[in-house]
Amino acid sequence: MPDYYSLGLVGYPLEHSLSPRLHMAALQDLHLAGEYLLYPIEHPSDLQDILGEMRSGKIHGLNVTIPYKEVILSLLDDLSPAAQAIGAVNTVSQQDGNLLGDNTDARGFYADMERLGWSKIDKPDRYALVLGAGGSARAIVYALANAGWRITISARRQEQAATLVKLIQRSTELTSNYGELSKITLDKESIANLNPRPSLIINTTQVGMYPQVDASPWPEGLDFSPQAAVYDLVYNPAETALMRAAQRMGLQVANGIGMLVEQAALSLEIWTGLATPRQVMHHAVTEYSASIR
Repeated sequence: MPDYYSLGLVGYPLEHSLSPRLHMAALQDLHLAGEYLLYPIEHPSDLQDILGEMRSGKIHGLNVTIPYKEVILSLLDDLSPAAQAIGAVNTVSQQDGNLLGDNTDARGFYADMERLGWSKIDKPDRYALVLGAGGSARAIVYALANAGWRITISARRQEQAATLVKLIQRSTELTSNYGELSKITLDKESIANLNPRPSLIINTTQVGMYPQVDASPWPEGLDFSPQAAVYDLVYNPAETALMRAAQRMGLQVANGIGMLVEQAALSLEIWTGLATPRQVMHHAVTEYSASIR
């Protein structure tokens, strides 16, 4: 265990990231000396320099966000089974002189599902509609598929959705009874024709994120599935237009803060080997979010 943890986040842009608040709150609660810095990198070629700092021991752990979760794969020495299956890395650690890429997004998302009690839906009723087929959708679909959910991916870019379906189906981590995967276009008619109706709707797109706070990925004029739960990965604003529309129909809703905390906690556990104080981390970001409204 190092005397001082040098941690950070690689991506671009990063000015609105809550990661430093999350990790610094946890380090302080664990009585560990350290820092969590932002490394905004505009060009992929600069990734090598940051990884070089890690190989030399100057950086002990890195998180990776948009747009480098996939780009970084080929620059690492090894990948965890989850990172291989998802095809994206959000956590880099050093083990025996090698850089190991992992993905804590999938586990973080499903841990938050368990916290909310939404994972307890009877297996025959586990049917999720995932909006979007980008990098975030990969982790969500992987987590749901491994938990036996039937999943429909609704995306405007059908070639991207088809690639995601194939990626998950090829995963060696999936059990033989994983849920059925399908894809449709993200439009009113396609979603309205789903039968049965999904019990869980998840937005993995950036639609509705600050500053476009009035935008929603949900087709205008389309009712939600009765009794469905709605999970929006967006957490800025804390209540999105999608969430407000679902609440007006009496549905349960959640934003992405819980997943953000869980994936960060799992990353910190990889770097330190210590159980992380999730309540402290959650309080740090929710308190900050409330202060800037």
